[in-house]
Amino acid sequence: MQVRYSLDPGSVRRLTTEELRGYFLIDTLFRPGTIEMVYSDIDRSVTGSAVPLAASLHLAATKKELAAEYFTERREIGVINTGGSGTVSLDGKIITLLNKDALYIGRGVKEILFASDHESEPAKFYFVSYPAHKEYPSRKIAMGEATQVKLGSSADANSRTIYKFIHPGLMPSCQIVMGLTILNEGSVWNTMPPHTHLRRSEVYMYFDLPEDAMVVHLMGEGNETRHLIVRNGQAVLSPSWSLHAGAGTRNYAFIWAMGGENQEFDDMDGIAIHDLR
Repeated sequence: MQVRYSLDPGSVRRLTTEELRGYFLIDTLFRPGTIEMVYSDIDRSVTGSAVPLAASLHLAATKKELAAEYFTERREIGVINTGGSGTVSLDGKIITLLNKDALYIGRGVKEILFASDHESEPAKFYFVSYPAHKEYPSRKIAMGEATQVKLGSSADANSRTIYKFIHPGLMPSCQIVMGLTILNEGSVWNTMPPHTHLRRSEVYMYFDLPEDAMVVHLMGEGNETRHLIVRNGQAVLSPSWSLHAGAGTRNYAFIWAMGGENQEFDDMDGIAIHDLR
């Protein structure tokens, strides 16, 4: 498990491109046959992936970073499958996840196993975890069950559909709020005008991008913006003080996951476009 440490806005202003990527970009996800994880001291999140092939993969706790006997001893997890069909076994209970299905895993599940139905088209489980203060029951949320919100317009190149999987109106949790956004063909902008939310941090993971496509992810303060070039299957850690928006070379999808002290989706501090620098 990698460990990342957060920075204050003043320090970010002075970073080189490689330093910025080293602090905030996760480009090690979705390696076949492995579980990859990054621990961040930003709200103590864990961002990871599991791509099982012939054998299942066991999500275990690490003594150094989590100091726990098992991963969800004091944590909850949100999972979304971005690959072929697969299963997640929770203490022996097997749950099937198709592409873009989600799973909430509550605190107290001792054994978590990821498996693919077909090695030739493996599941690609993406997960984000935050500390949890109580137990909520684990539950699958299929793509069709998600709360849908349509936003934007083709004229503004940001026509998109938001799918909310883990949120108070559908799947209660301690901290985590999680879903995905799909941009329509011809639209490339997400979250514009941008915003911050000081009461929670966020992780963005971009996917459904071809190899020759990319997203320019905007971050930093509104009057001191920075950017990261992000490709398919890569994630960005977004501290509470940073805006988070992006434009791609084509349409794409991204998974957003938030954790902190407020789960209200619309609790945002907007930044006007004319104030951006």
